[in-house]
Amino acid sequence: MRLRDQVEATLRAWDAYERARGTAPVIDYDCHPVEEAPEPAGSRLEVLLALQRLHEQSRDRNEEAVRVRLQSDIAYLRALLGERAPLAEYVQQTQGCHCLGWSPEYIAHRGAEARASVERLGVEWDAHTPNRLAEREGQLTTDQAPAAIRREAAELEPTVRTLVDTDAPFALTVEAADIDAYWSYWLDGIGKDARLRLNLRRAQFTEVQARVFALHEVLGHALKGASYSARCATEDVPWVRLLSVHAPQQVLMEGLAQALPLFVIPDDEEVTARVRIAHFTQLVRAELHLAINNGTSIEDCVRVAQARVPFWSQEDIGDTLSDRAVSPQLRTYLWSYPAGIDWFVSLAEQAEPNATEVLRAAYRRPLTPSDLTTLWPDGPQIGGPGPQG
Repeated sequence: MRLRDQVEATLRAWDAYERARGTAPVIDYDCHPVEEAPEPAGSRLEVLLALQRLHEQSRDRNEEAVRVRLQSDIAYLRALLGERAPLAEYVQQTQGCHCLGWSPEYIAHRGAEARASVERLGVEWDAHTPNRLAEREGQLTTDQAPAAIRREAAELEPTVRTLVDTDAPFALTVEAADIDAYWSYWLDGIGKDARLRLNLRRAQFTEVQARVFALHEVLGHALKGASYSARCATEDVPWVRLLSVHAPQQVLMEGLAQALPLFVIPDDEEVTARVRIAHFTQLVRAELHLAINNGTSIEDCVRVAQARVPFWSQEDIGDTLSDRAVSPQLRTYLWSYPAGIDWFVSLAEQAEPNATEVLRAAYRRPLTPSDLTTLWPDGPQIGGPGPQG
C-alpha cells in the first residue's frame, strides 16, 4: 500500500473514533470515498504513534504533499491530547501560514471601506447596521432560505464553472440544525454529494445573503469538493484525498469562498458590501485571536472589539474570544478565515493577470499557502505582515 493510502486509512480510523465518541469529526470532505466502513482506532495515542511513523516515512521518501498534511494532523492531535503550543507555531504547522496579523492602520482602512460600502446603500454604520441591512435586503423565513440559496446557485453556476474551468457534477442536500456553535452554515461531503447545514440558532436569511451563501457554500465549497473528487476518480493524485479544517488547504477553502463574489459578480454593490464587512470583521477577529492567545486581558480585548465593531453584542465578543482560545480545532481553523479572505480580496482588487490561473488551480487540487504564494509571488503575506506592516 502506498504511503498516501496508509495515511488515509489512519485518518479514517481516527475519524471513526472521534465520531463514535461524539466529538468533532476529523474528515470534513471525503474526495475518494471507500465502500467499507472503517474500524475505529483504539485511542488518540494509538493514532498519534501511527501518524508519527508515517511522517518519518514521508520525509525518507521525500513525499512533500503527504509530509505537510501529516504535520498538520500530528499538531492538531497533540493539541487534542492537551498540548498547547504557542499560537504562531500551531498555526504554521496546521494552516501552513504565518500568524502575525495586521497593523491597526490597515484594519482601520478596511473598516473605512466596509463602512463606505454600507453607507452607499443608504444604511448607517452603527449598532443597528445588521438589522437595517437585513430589512433592506429582503428578509427570508427559515423555510424560504433553502430554495433561495438553490435558485441563486443555479443562476450563478454557469459563470463560476466557466471562471474556474470545471464540469464536475455535484448534488446538494440542505438540512436544518439547531446547534450552540459559532457557525451559521457548514458544508461537508463525500464525493459529488455535499450537505449544507443551516444553523437556525445563528443564521439570518435575506435575498442578498442567499446570493452570498450560494457562492460561498455551494459554488465555493461543494463545487470545489466535487471537482477534487472527480479528479481523484480518474487520476492517481499525490495528495491526501481527505480534507480537514485543521489542514493547510483551509486558507484556500475559506479565503476563496468568502471573496468569490468579487470575482463572479463584482458589480453587485449589495453583495460587495457583505464581502467588505466580512473582510473587516475577520481582521478584527484576527486581532482578538492574537490578543487572547498572547495574554491580553478579557477587558482589553472587549474594549478593542467594541471600538472596532459597533454592532457586535457582548455574546458575539465573548464567543469570538472563547472559540479562538479554548477549542484546539477552532484555535487553528478560525485563523484561515482572515488569512484567506485578505489574500483573495487583494487578488481580486489587484486584477492580477494570473488571477484566473489561481482560481482554476484552486478547483483542481487543495492548494496550500505555499502553493498560493508560488502562483502569486507579489501577493500579500498570508497571515499578515505583522502589527508594523
